[in-house]
Amino acid sequence: MTTAPIPDIEFRGVAKRYGAVTAVSGINLTVPPAAFVALLGPSGCGKTTCLRMIGGFEQPSEGQVLIRGNDMAGTPPYRRPVNMVFQQYALFPHLDVENNVSYGLRQQRPRLSAREISLKAGEALAMVQLAGYGRRKIHELSGGQQQRVALARALVNKPAVLLLDEPLAALDKKLRTDMQIELQNLQRELGITFVLVTHDQEEALSMSDFVCVMNRGSIVQVGEPSEIYHEPADLFVADFVGKTNLLTGKVTGSSGASVDVRLADGSMISARSRGNLVAGQDISVSLRPEALRLEAPGDGALKGIVRNRIFLGSTAEYAIEVPALGTLMATSSHQAALGGLFEPGEPVAIGFADGAPLAFPADTKNGQKQRETKDVEIVS
Repeated sequence: MTTAPIPDIEFRGVAKRYGAVTAVSGINLTVPPAAFVALLGPSGCGKTTCLRMIGGFEQPSEGQVLIRGNDMAGTPPYRRPVNMVFQQYALFPHLDVENNVSYGLRQQRPRLSAREISLKAGEALAMVQLAGYGRRKIHELSGGQQQRVALARALVNKPAVLLLDEPLAALDKKLRTDMQIELQNLQRELGITFVLVTHDQEEALSMSDFVCVMNRGSIVQVGEPSEIYHEPADLFVADFVGKTNLLTGKVTGSSGASVDVRLADGSMISARSRGNLVAGQDISVSLRPEALRLEAPGDGALKGIVRNRIFLGSTAEYAIEVPALGTLMATSSHQAALGGLFEPGEPVAIGFADGAPLAFPADTKNGQKQRETKDVEIVS
């Protein structure tokens, strides 16, 4: 019989309160070894509090946080097999690059020799492609290079878990994209668990193996990025992760996993049901912009007028005004590639593939519906 590996991180009924404010409420989460996990959610959802409880900078008000099977209650940060990369990097300006990287090594007991410290620091710098930068001053480095120094300092002690608190927030778009790829490659090479905190949906979806979506101190959904995007558990996830069009409507009937919906403009569509929807119920329908198919006036479930167009090279984004439904967003790659772009003021018919619309109970948006606490396990 094969024994299941010990999870790198476990939350068992974890809650965190600050006076009358509950930042985290009853979280159960299991993270397997060598996973890249993103904690994603809006400001104030509890994601950074969870990260700080893993790192030992906060202690749970209730429950247990375990790292590799060991309860971390009362264990200070410097005694945990964890290192953290902060949003502002927290580098020492008076030390050169090598001494920044080796700072943690110098605190180890028993003491390491100066040669061993220098060797380990050099290996860590080579790991983040900064070999030969050891004698540079911090102010002589670019933002991307400083971020790599912070990574090298966090990795030089070979932690079991690396915590990343929005580490790319200060970088420009191109450099941020480059660093996303480098972090992915680094995590795979090292084979250790990375936990990334971010409110940037694109960052979470592009970098991680698993995304943990949080709202109001609770876990809403955990899954692979494609699952989170294409199969959101509720209206909050559909609305928060990526772009979507939300249409109001009413259920008129159901057939299996689908419901018939009358939209606010009177048109009828079929949508995949999320939740127990019944005839007469008010709902919200989610439609991703890339799921919309724009055509010349004629056939199409919806009809509207192009109000704005943004040409982005490989794609074109449209804002389309639909009577009684408001402004819908549509993204088209096919028309942009062929040069067949619709012009502002032009009428269009809007179609979409079967299964593209998702119907949610209208009262679940923004987590207004009470959720039950449940165990969440990430399966690698």
